Amino acid sequence: MSTPEAPPTAGPTRALAIPFAAALAFWLKLGFISFGGPAGQIAIMHSELVERRRWISEQRFLHALNYCMLLPGPEAQQLATYLGWLMHRTVGGLAAGLLFVLPSLVILIALSWVYIAFGDRPLVAGLFYGIKPAVVAIVLHAAWRIGARTLHNAWLWAVALAAFVALFAVNLPFPLIVLAAALAGIAGGRWAPHRFGTPAGHAAAKAAGGAALIDDDTPPPPHARFSRARLLRVVALGVALWAAGLGVLALVFGWQGLLTQMGWFFTKAALLTFGGAYAVLPYVYQAAVEHYGWLTGPQMIAGLALGETTPGPLIMVVAFVGYVGAWQAPVMESLFWSGVAGAVVATCFTFLPSFVFIFAGAPLIESTHGNLRFTAPLTAITAAVVGVIVNLALFFAGHVFWPQGLAAGIDWTALALAAAATVALLVARRGVIAVILLCALAGLALTALGVVG
Repeated sequence: MSTPEAPPTAGPTRALAIPFAAALAFWLKLGFISFGGPAGQIAIMHSELVERRRWISEQRFLHALNYCMLLPGPEAQQLATYLGWLMHRTVGGLAAGLLFVLPSLVILIALSWVYIAFGDRPLVAGLFYGIKPAVVAIVLHAAWRIGARTLHNAWLWAVALAAFVALFAVNLPFPLIVLAAALAGIAGGRWAPHRFGTPAGHAAAKAAGGAALIDDDTPPPPHARFSRARLLRVVALGVALWAAGLGVLALVFGWQGLLTQMGWFFTKAALLTFGGAYAVLPYVYQAAVEHYGWLTGPQMIAGLALGETTPGPLIMVVAFVGYVGAWQAPVMESLFWSGVAGAVVATCFTFLPSFVFIFAGAPLIESTHGNLRFTAPLTAITAAVVGVIVNLALFFAGHVFWPQGLAAGIDWTALALAAAATVALLVARRGVIAVILLCALAGLALTALGVVG
């Protein structure tokens, strides 16, 4: 009887062999180098944790990733939180998740201040003139990239087309489109399961040789064993933190106050970000630009450009939205600190649900080891995301190519920059950062030469 007892004892011992200081240093480094969107961020974690350091095995890494893909919210940040939690309990998850976000928040606050305070200066205006056409190309590239790995049959193409029409022609709310896609996936999973299989979107490179410290057969450590009581405690704590934060804002600023409404809205946005940041951006636009008037369409494009050029999850564009909204409708005497408050509120309420999802659900996922279900709704939602992103690209194109409206005519220079950026991304396969930098320099040069201004 002693042999079956050996693995549970060995498993936690091997997991604890991962030094917390070394893990903390890696999460801090990741926070500053996590460019390239979720695909690039996941690739960095896979390369470092699975292949080079051998802290976690290929299958355990993919098992965690599959769960994060099923959740609303930024999957790369959630994956970092999951792996940090698996290795070093709650403190490890908090360290990994927070360090994934904090560097980006600080950088975006600084860049938002530069944009809002000096955006009308020729130097800054020239840079953003070149960046905005690049954003149109980047969004189109995102639609192509997601569509290429998702739309592998006519059924999914139909879902994508329906989502595009629902937004472009009918202007349905984004949450309704997500719900309709999920229902279509549930029906498709039952009646045509072969059409709604999980897309091979995040296939990773094969693992390097040798056993990992947390290997395929390593039992979950004690803190990762599922307990209903623990799940309820984590959910209750998460809801209490959210209610306390929103309650304080309501007491100080009133329910209709700017920061209170930001906290409420970004909570809803956090629960609807299936398919990544590009999918939820139309929802953020509908609310922040059209409903609340926190910022303008061109400012939203500038915020996306800044989000693309900083490390961390792209959904960090919410920090820009919060900063600009609170700057233009200040809640403090200092415009700068008012903007900081808006950025912090937007970020906190966006990411709090992600931590709750991981700390509450990860122990259950660790007990399944490969028995994840409900991928058909996710596949349908991801297909709908393609149509949503194409609609977003058209929206951005309208503001960039016809900045003064259709009657004023097209900006052919901006169109040429967008076409060049598209070729660089799709044909030359240049990185997003390189394309943005080159377009920014082109905009600066065109402004200096008096071609645009």
